[in-house]
Amino acid sequence: MSKTIINQKLDCITGEIMKRIKTGINGLDELIEGGFPAGRSTLISGGCGTGKTIFCMQYIYQGAKKYNEPGVYVTLDERPDLIREDVLRFGWDIKKLEDQEKIQIVDGSIAKLGLPSEEEYALPVTGYDVDKLLLEVMRVIKRIGAARVTIDSIPALGFNFENENDVRKAILKLSYMLMRSGVTSVMTSEIREGENRFGKYSVEEYVVDGVLVLHYMGVGTQSNRTMHIRKMRATKHSEDLHPMQITEKGIKISNIEEEYSEA
Repeated sequence: MSKTIINQKLDCITGEIMKRIKTGINGLDELIEGGFPAGRSTLISGGCGTGKTIFCMQYIYQGAKKYNEPGVYVTLDERPDLIREDVLRFGWDIKKLEDQEKIQIVDGSIAKLGLPSEEEYALPVTGYDVDKLLLEVMRVIKRIGAARVTIDSIPALGFNFENENDVRKAILKLSYMLMRSGVTSVMTSEIREGENRFGKYSVEEYVVDGVLVLHYMGVGTQSNRTMHIRKMRATKHSEDLHPMQITEKGIKISNIEEEYSEA
C-alpha cells in the first residue's frame, strides 16, 4: 500500500482528506506528505543568498506550468524585471505565463519610495500599507483564479510599522485574508545565520502554518546549503537537516543518504 493511500486513510479517520498542493520543489513533497496543506500559509526563512526568492518563484512557476494552478508573486524587495531576467537561467519564462494570465507579479518594490511602477499590477505611490497590498493582491487573485500566492518579503512590509505588535497584526491579517481567499501561500523572512529564531520579528513563525528554514554556509571555495522543516501543521514531516542545491533547473532537496551515495 502506498504512503499516499495510507495518509488518506489516516485523514479519513478524522472525517476528511487533507488536500495537498505540490510545491514544485524537487525532493520536498515526499518530506511533507505530498505537499503543502491546501489553503494554508508557509514561511520560508533564511539569510542573504539562501535561495528564498528562487524557492518562491519556483513554487509559483511550477504551479502554473506543471500543475495548471495560476499564481500571484508579490515582490516587495526586488524589481519584477530583474526577477524575470534572473530566473531565465533556470528556463523559466515568466513573461510567457504572464501573457497567458497563469502568473501575475504585483510590484511593491518601489512604492515604499513614493515612485510609480511600470507594472500592470502595483501598489499605489500614495501610500504603503497592508490594506492596500491586500486590495491589489485580492484583485489579481480574482482576475486569474489564482491558487497560489507568494509574499517576498515580510521584512519589506514591516518597515512601515513602528513596533512588533503592529507587524504581528499585519502578518495575521495578511495570512487570514489569503486563507479566506482559498489560496495556498508562501511568505519569506530574513534571519542571520546562527540566530535562534525563525523570522526577523520573531513573530512570523507563530502566525503561519509551516516554517522552512534555509541555511547557507560558505567555507573557502566550498558551499553547503541545507533546508530544515521546523514545523508543518497537520503534517507528519521530516525533522532532519536536508542538503539543498540550486541547480540549473532550480532548487533540489536531497536526503543525506542520497548525498553520500552520489559521493
